[in-house]
Amino acid sequence: MKYVFGVDIGGTTVKMGLFTDTMELVEKWEIPTDKTDGGKNIIPDVCGSIKSKMEEKNISSSDVTGVGVGAPGAVDDKGMMPGGAVNLGWGPLNLKELMEKELPGIKIVAANDANVAAFGEMYAGGGKGYANVVAVTLGTGVGGGIILGGKLLAGSTGAAGEIGHMKVDDEETEKCNCGHTGCLEQYASATGITRLAKRRLAEDDKPSSLRNVETIDAKAVFDAVKEGDEVAEEVAKKFGKYLGKGLANIADVVNPEIFVIGGGVSKAGEMLLGFVEPEFKATAFPPCKGAKFALAKLGNDAGIYGCAGMVLS
Repeated sequence: MKYVFGVDIGGTTVKMGLFTDTMELVEKWEIPTDKTDGGKNIIPDVCGSIKSKMEEKNISSSDVTGVGVGAPGAVDDKGMMPGGAVNLGWGPLNLKELMEKELPGIKIVAANDANVAAFGEMYAGGGKGYANVVAVTLGTGVGGGIILGGKLLAGSTGAAGEIGHMKVDDEETEKCNCGHTGCLEQYASATGITRLAKRRLAEDDKPSSLRNVETIDAKAVFDAVKEGDEVAEEVAKKFGKYLGKGLANIADVVNPEIFVIGGGVSKAGEMLLGFVEPEFKATAFPPCKGAKFALAKLGNDAGIYGCAGMVLS
């Protein structure tokens, strides 16, 4: 029996999975992310946990096909992170080489965490059965991963797929976290939807259940939509217009078969897609309009599945 490890390094925890080489999940677990001292303990901790699991399961290095690892930063095809990972305290480093030193004789494949989550959804989730997939993560920000012909598109510095920083509004005056203005992330993320809702409520006194909500967030907006709240529906339509137009621009460039939508905002369910697809179809180049839309299925496990799938692909 051959095995593969998938490692998804996050700012709070590192999610880890042991798979067979037929992509059956044997076990998954987490370890805390130790960000002290510039995150210097993270890689030794990860590799130590892998070694412990190998001992526990009586797995030798020759039984391991490889370890796939995803990290929150741009990662090029050689495993180099030229900008490091701010959330982990890392400066520029080569993730692949550092892990190879800790795990001699074991193949290491490294990539950006959003990209590997996209790969996981293609391999075993909402995009299963398709080779040309764009995965979109709507969380605190907007992340993305692009897969063409079954291969991750990393770009020259590993920064491909940063769809949240596509400019979609020239009139915006507030700055995005990236320092620019009018980014897709400012309207289609959980925080972006909150911003849209607060701006809409400030425009006039039109009655809305959102005025009685203690904390306005994306969930509150879509819950209000389900109740028939007109103001909430206006906010949802505006969100859908921005995201649909942004995804149409992506489709015109990479022509995917399917968009897989995940992240916390996607918990609104199929209703969410109903606000995005009309704008997408109204905007996309005709030969690209046929792209399907689906919700992500793997949740927080997308990263470990994607990391393991990268090794096997």
